[in-house]
Amino acid sequence: MGRNEGSQVSRADWLVRANAFAHSVGVLEGRVAFVGCELIVGSPASSRTDLHPPYSLDDFMWHVPVSSLLTILCALTSSLPGQDLSELVERADVQRALEHIDAHRTETAAFLAEIGGIISPSGEEHARARAVAARMRQIGLQEVVVDEQPNVVGVLPGRSDKALVFVATLDDLATVAQNQREAAVPPRVEETRVVGPGTNTSLTSAAILAAAQALIESGIRPEYNLVFAAVAQEETGLVGMKALFAQWRDRAIAFVDVLGDGRSISYGAIGIHWWKVVARGPAGHTLGGGLPNVNQGIARAVDRILQLPHPIEARDARTRINIAQIHSGAVFNHKPATGWFSLDVRSMDGDVIEAIETEVRKVLAQVGEETGTQLEMEPFQLTPGGQIEGMEESKLVLNAAAVSRFVLGEEPRLGNSGSSNMNVAIGAGFPAIGLGGSRGGARGQPDEWADIDGMLRTAKHVLLLGLSMR
Repeated sequence: MGRNEGSQVSRADWLVRANAFAHSVGVLEGRVAFVGCELIVGSPASSRTDLHPPYSLDDFMWHVPVSSLLTILCALTSSLPGQDLSELVERADVQRALEHIDAHRTETAAFLAEIGGIISPSGEEHARARAVAARMRQIGLQEVVVDEQPNVVGVLPGRSDKALVFVATLDDLATVAQNQREAAVPPRVEETRVVGPGTNTSLTSAAILAAAQALIESGIRPEYNLVFAAVAQEETGLVGMKALFAQWRDRAIAFVDVLGDGRSISYGAIGIHWWKVVARGPAGHTLGGGLPNVNQGIARAVDRILQLPHPIEARDARTRINIAQIHSGAVFNHKPATGWFSLDVRSMDGDVIEAIETEVRKVLAQVGEETGTQLEMEPFQLTPGGQIEGMEESKLVLNAAAVSRFVLGEEPRLGNSGSSNMNVAIGAGFPAIGLGGSRGGARGQPDEWADIDGMLRTAKHVLLLGLSMR
């Protein structure tokens, strides 16, 4: 029988992962391989190191249907610290909750189409916030509030007075809002997609509420209070998340920023500082002389800043300096009184960011003296970063990774350089993770869409992670 090359790649990938899981917990000292439609696991007694495809069935002791693979991998990893999914996923009420998510696929997709069609650029999310709050009350969440940001928060009470906070993003980019205004039709469900501008980011709000509804209607009471929050003004300085963090930090065990189905998990945050560097100088007609000129100051400062050595010296901390925008002047024959350029500084090391900004200020002072202009840094958006010692081995990260393996059937990518709402908590030294993954496609474009299957996977991840933290 011929072999499908795509299947060979997939099976080889599973082989590596299955062996890694087996050896990591010391359960199997043998080998794992796919033969036909079965997963073949070598026993310690028959383990050999010289086996190469094609495998002989005599080389292996146990034959397991491929359909059982997820159960096996979950069992293999269940003995790792913090990873206790085997017992959890076998519970009848948890099975009902997971089935509820699938059974209410049409309802969840329709809700996404509804809120996706509400124009909600940063700072103008009030109508969408009201719709999300109404949905929270409809499914039975308690203590539902819409605050001045406007953040929307609902609570599923647990047995503890502590809380695990799940965060979705309420607002859209300005380009999305413009696409919504220009769209001929509102968002609609088309087979496995919800199509239309505004659907991609809102997938996360629909997903966390699908998880909440499944828990409530399955009669499950979690260990911790589960807080479901859709936060505003993420695109303009993480304003909503800052307010949410201030409200819940004393009661929370951790924050989970839901950006996707858990294909990637971030447990650390890269610091990102955006500055607007403003130049000022004497204005005048060309006939009055070209100098002093703010454009000379801007040009000289930009050149020197981009030559700073920190991105090379601290490359391991993912240090970057970028200048993307330069603005000044309006006509050919008049030098401007003001101008400005953007400055994007980012690094996983906060001391490096501080060092760069110190050097930038020195450059601006020196250039100002040389050109007879004045250049000053004005903060535009300062996103904190940080690393929490031991976070990679924390129960939160280990459980999230175990859930990803169960829901997705693959190993998640772990990273310590996230950039999202989670930065607010991590920057303050508070446990938080970001669940990443594709939500669909064409975000910010007129043909934007959200993946319904991905939304349901995201909901299942939220549900299982919430229950696993006990």
